[in-house]
Amino acid sequence: MARRRKGRPVHGVLLLDKPTGESSNHALQKVKRLYFADKAGHTGALDPLATGMLPICLGEATKFSQYLLESDKRYIVKAKLGERTNTSDSDGEVVETRPVKVDRGQLERCVAKFKGTTKQIPSMFSALKYQGRPLYEYAREGVEVPREARDITVYTIELLGFNGDEIEMDVHCSKGTYIRTIVDDLGEMLGCGAHVTYLRRTQVAKYPYERMVTLEQLEELLEQAHREEIAPRELLDPLLLPMDTAVIDLPEVNMLPELADMVQHGQPVQIFGAPVEGQVRMTSGEERLFIGVGEIDDDGKVAPKRLVVFR
Repeated sequence: MARRRKGRPVHGVLLLDKPTGESSNHALQKVKRLYFADKAGHTGALDPLATGMLPICLGEATKFSQYLLESDKRYIVKAKLGERTNTSDSDGEVVETRPVKVDRGQLERCVAKFKGTTKQIPSMFSALKYQGRPLYEYAREGVEVPREARDITVYTIELLGFNGDEIEMDVHCSKGTYIRTIVDDLGEMLGCGAHVTYLRRTQVAKYPYERMVTLEQLEELLEQAHREEIAPRELLDPLLLPMDTAVIDLPEVNMLPELADMVQHGQPVQIFGAPVEGQVRMTSGEERLFIGVGEIDDDGKVAPKRLVVFR
């Protein structure tokens, strides 16, 4: 007997404006419940302290969440100088205080040193896993485990404000960049210590900031649907962005429906004008229906890599 599905098949990407004090997974579960979705996943956790853009993939869009995990991010961060905490943010305990003897010129020179590609050692208070467990679990037990330095790229880092012992910066960076670690390293460079007091993610890939919605807005729409006795999907689903927005940077290969049908049955196909290598975003017919991500094989054909399956 077939297992009964829990939830409905709804597909797309919601740009959630995650509230502070809430874990990314908790926020994800709330969205999944509000949409009564059968499947959902987020695209890179934000710290509970952090707010801002958390793309949530629903249904078949979850197959393409990895592409958003690997995309660039942008943050507004505020930090307090003179105090270092065990988590590098204000959720942790102050472990060291030092006087702040910093002028703007010194601060700007130190901030500029973070631009470019460097090695960064992940914080113990991160979700990165070691032997199957998140690092933060070890940290809470007082256990420090080895972490490998990883390449990160800071494309731009701009000092927006400096007032006594408080600074504000705008950081555009590659995947896997820990802003808390940048702030902690900056504090050590300045000789006074520092920790994050505010962190907001303003951009993931090229998603528009103005399309973000809050949990409160979603709950209000659900209540409105109940009042008006209409299906909640009529008000909630229009907020979703198409699932192929997760892979919008991949070159498009549009194919005839007959060839698309072959691809959807696992067969590579020859497409005139397709790239000679790499991954592609596959669409079908004049309506350019997104059918998944393909890869150019050794014969120059478009081979299916990850397909959309509608039920």
